[in-house]
Amino acid sequence: MTVSEVANSYPVSPRNRVKRLHERGRYDHATVHSLLDASMLCHVSYVIDGQPYCTPTFFWREGSRLYWHGSSASRMLENQSDGQKVCLTVAHLDSLVLARCGFNHSADYRAVMAFGTAYIVTDPEEKARALVAMVDRFFPDRTASLRQSTKQEIKASAVIAMEIEQASAKVRTKGVADDDEDYALPIYAERIPVRTVIGAPEPCPRLLDGVKRPQSLRAYSEGRLLDDALRETHLLHYPVG
Repeated sequence: MTVSEVANSYPVSPRNRVKRLHERGRYDHATVHSLLDASMLCHVSYVIDGQPYCTPTFFWREGSRLYWHGSSASRMLENQSDGQKVCLTVAHLDSLVLARCGFNHSADYRAVMAFGTAYIVTDPEEKARALVAMVDRFFPDRTASLRQSTKQEIKASAVIAMEIEQASAKVRTKGVADDDEDYALPIYAERIPVRTVIGAPEPCPRLLDGVKRPQSLRAYSEGRLLDDALRETHLLHYPVG
């Protein structure tokens, strides 16, 4: 790697190095952040008293820091108050791959593993900003038009933050990849693309007369890829990335 590439990549160690098919590994900020920003659902893995857990939750990125939230009473949050080593993962399924033998059946995908020490956000200003970002990062400028959260609602919401210490992305884009001699076999093979596409909005049936869908939700237009919409809204909330 060049000096510039090292400066713009996460450090590599046995903890985050892609071991199998290492050529698919990516450690640069641009790839890792792009894959994180194209999702809103992650899985957070951690260990409590020797028992491993993996919790799905919504998350977002602010620079090299990740945030997620949950109930103040949740087991995950209670056990991260003193700094908990965690691994946060995101995966995008891009295709199903049917080959000419079972061993070569696969999938095209994009995935990220991010490592760090999670902590509960207790600073009032950081928590207030994070609770706004929890909405506005996905739905631009929406908080300003909403009913203000009550003190009890804010108290019941906990926010977790984690500085990304190390991360790796792994990407497969090969499609069908059989052994050379298997291409001569009379066996059907194909790649089945998989995409998450936004459907037509379904307005709440109890909307008051005259309440229209705001233009700020235009990123979520019917037929768009969710990946694209989430990246667009990230850039709207964090213009500098």
